[in-house]
Amino acid sequence: MTAHVIADDAEALAVAAELAEEFRAGASARDAERRLPRRELDRLSASGLLAVTVPAAHGGADVRTGTLAEIFRLLASADGSIAQIPQSHFVYVNVIRRQGTPEQQKFLFAELLAGRRLGNAQSEAGSKHVQDIRTRLRRRPDGSYLLSGVKHYCTGALFAHWIPVLARAEDDTLHAAYVPRDAPGLTVVDDWDGMGQRTTASGTVHLADVAVPADRVLPHHLTFQGPQLHGAFAQLLHAAIDAGIAAGALAEAAAFVRTKSRPWFESGVESAADDPLLIQRFGELGLRVRAAEALLREAARTVDAARDDLTDDSAAAASIAVAAAKVVAAQAAVEVSGALFEVAGTRAAFQSLNMHRHWRDARTHTLHDPIRWKVQHIGRYVIDGTRPPRHGLL
Repeated sequence: MTAHVIADDAEALAVAAELAEEFRAGASARDAERRLPRRELDRLSASGLLAVTVPAAHGGADVRTGTLAEIFRLLASADGSIAQIPQSHFVYVNVIRRQGTPEQQKFLFAELLAGRRLGNAQSEAGSKHVQDIRTRLRRRPDGSYLLSGVKHYCTGALFAHWIPVLARAEDDTLHAAYVPRDAPGLTVVDDWDGMGQRTTASGTVHLADVAVPADRVLPHHLTFQGPQLHGAFAQLLHAAIDAGIAAGALAEAAAFVRTKSRPWFESGVESAADDPLLIQRFGELGLRVRAAEALLREAARTVDAARDDLTDDSAAAASIAVAAAKVVAAQAAVEVSGALFEVAGTRAAFQSLNMHRHWRDARTHTLHDPIRWKVQHIGRYVIDGTRPPRHGLL
């Protein structure tokens, strides 16, 4: 497999904008038919976008966090499923950057530059909570491992070349094992049944004594032992997806009102687009989207500043900035995608138009982790400067 190597931030944004327009054209049909975006993901791989955070020392563009957030926002404005699929990819690229040995980095970064995709196998169902990881790594006499467990919500795994698996070693420390998609004993089941983000194939991964060489296992538990941006980075990409879904819904609503909606008879205007009450509502919704995008940009700048000078205080500031962006973006995505029907009118509810995909994507994606807890951490930080916890979801 070969892929283009993107040179810098400007090229990355240009490529993302071009692909977003390409993906937008078929987004509704893919969702309605649950047609998995295999061709589109191959285009994404070949474009080089999936390697833009590879460090410059290894041949990558090493783009700024703000650039990556904008890439995700652009993709999500076109297709909320396609944007979700590589979110874990970039999170586990970050794990390689932070915890990989020089040899591991050399190998895995070369894979990324060649267009290989990372999936994920981290969450589990039926456990006490999201961080109750029961999948196990058992060390063998030769130093390699056997990996056993069942993972759920494995977005990207079906399309991946490598699947990072979160598992606990015999001493209960958390590790990330990078396992080939076709490894014996690893099975990916496409049983995702979500009402939204229908083509992410966020199904189940079964691991039955999967053999893993020692040099494919990274000590992820070390990520959280000092100042870290793991959670802020991951959550920023989620915020970008929400902001993109909101922008896409607003754009489609505006186009519908301009070309298809009828004015309410009491308005006295010839076009729905001239109805002063609709104009008012679009103004309100536009403010929601602008606020989400502004906070997203500010959060990305704060993450980049912390990356350049990582301390407990800069990491905390980044986590809080990202939490604020995530709260507002999630609220905007749900409100704007729901208000689409309010402003566009009865025909917008037709199943054949599939305009409800925006709301279904927003409502599904914003369930990823509760924003109410983010508001709690923001409040504590405002009151007395309490730093948020280092658990990877902030």
